[in-house]
Amino acid sequence: MQKIVIGGDHRGYPLKEQIKKTFSGKYEIIDVGAFNTEPSDYPDIAREVVKNIHSGECEKGVLICGSGVGASVAANKFKDIRASMCHDTFSAHQGVEDDNMNVLCLGSGIVGLSLSLELIETFLNAKFKGEERFVRRLKKVKEIEDSQK
Repeated sequence: MQKIVIGGDHRGYPLKEQIKKTFSGKYEIIDVGAFNTEPSDYPDIAREVVKNIHSGECEKGVLICGSGVGASVAANKFKDIRASMCHDTFSAHQGVEDDNMNVLCLGSGIVGLSLSLELIETFLNAKFKGEERFVRRLKKVKEIEDSQK
């Protein structure tokens, strides 16, 4: 059973709970918060999602905030994280196939449960193509990342 990490701030909490309920038994889900609708900060949740990816416990994660933008910005500050906000299935699979995306960011105020489930399934089932041009581009991204202090 594939193991994934999922987290959302207070605005992402209700959608996160619905996603967990739907995917329970299909995926092993590590929930890193928030655990209620009390105000919380998406950078803190992003850090927890990333910890599970960096440790190798999970290959992929889902991060939810109100728009998906803040979650994406925060997650991309971490080394070796390739996060993107996706609100269509093409981006959800293409981001993995071409760019080796490992964190899917969703906006709870943008997508509903049905589309979220479809996006997550698409993201989780996609595989990096590993073609030379994609590897070359990712190497350049890594060089940019490594050049930052």
